[in-house]
Amino acid sequence: MSQQVQDQPLSGDPEGGEGAEELRLLPLDQWHRARGGRMVPFAGYEMPVQYEGIMAEHLWVREHAGLFDVSHMGQLTFTGEGVEAALEALMPADIQAARLSHPVYSLLMAENGGILDDLMLTRIAEGEVYMVVNGACKWDDIAHFREFLPDEIGMNHMEDHALLALQGPEAVTALERVISGVSDLVFMQGAAFQWQGHALWISRSGYTGEDGFEISVPVEGAEALADAITAQPEVKPIGLGARDSLRLEADLPLYGHDLDTETTPVSAALGFALKKRRREEGGFPGHERIMLERENGPILKRVGLVVEGRQPVREGGLVLDADGNEVGKVTSGGFAPTLQKPIAMAYVPAASAEPGTKITLAQRGKIHSAEVVKMPFVPHRYVRKGA
Repeated sequence: MSQQVQDQPLSGDPEGGEGAEELRLLPLDQWHRARGGRMVPFAGYEMPVQYEGIMAEHLWVREHAGLFDVSHMGQLTFTGEGVEAALEALMPADIQAARLSHPVYSLLMAENGGILDDLMLTRIAEGEVYMVVNGACKWDDIAHFREFLPDEIGMNHMEDHALLALQGPEAVTALERVISGVSDLVFMQGAAFQWQGHALWISRSGYTGEDGFEISVPVEGAEALADAITAQPEVKPIGLGARDSLRLEADLPLYGHDLDTETTPVSAALGFALKKRRREEGGFPGHERIMLERENGPILKRVGLVVEGRQPVREGGLVLDADGNEVGKVTSGGFAPTLQKPIAMAYVPAASAEPGTKITLAQRGKIHSAEVVKMPFVPHRYVRKGA
């Protein structure tokens, strides 16, 4: 069983393969290798897929805390008078109403109502927005911002910063020993901290469904900080393999797989990212199509599936109707270590999207039975205000 999980591919190597550009190295490349990290191509970088094994690392994060290096992600800052309104012209977030230091999930929209990227943005001061975009498409995002933002809006790509994510129920205990005061944060809240002379930005957020933190740190301080965090008994370094299985259990879509330029927020079950004022006023790409879909319903909807048996159905698996015709596709799939059963995300006809609906899947000549279930597969354990 452990080998079955360890052998599963990641839900994405968007820039790997023949003809790919030369891979970049993470600031902590040697740090990972020294700790036994197995490095693989991902999003144009060499990144650690695992250290001890995906199953063990996944369960460690669910029970304790794991440190992920996500420095391949793009960290951007935008400044200038009217920066909030300028960014709103490209995405459906109500940035002008966002509270300072509270991250907001949003979508970079295409004219056809599809999704160019999903991202996190934070108003860190009046006229200043910090943003984290996906590593696989950060260069396209940067080019898009340069093309469509007004000249008076400044953009800085923070290539001199690393990004670490500490996730798991014991993350707060471990990080508080290293950086005093982080325990005062609640889910989707950030603040500036100082550590050994380095200016950090830390938010209580992440991509696993567990409590945890994301830490932006200058490259020159990243290794010492990673050492200090993993010196805590609750923490182990964790690779991309477990990050993928954790986010799948938590119903967190992966751009380029569960989301793309042909998928709308309504179809992707991301309607919460379409804020009320923006739905009513519009002014972002794809608004008209999205409002029509909200009114009439999408053709396909993203759902969670539990697959019968022990064999996972992975990305690319087909959703079949009663006559054997293809009517949808699996976009992420694998064995869920927490649940000890195979699960998947798929786009299915809207009429088949209700929990309890039986779904037929096909992959590599085999037919699989599955059932639509309510997501997330594993409940989120975020620490919210008053919790």
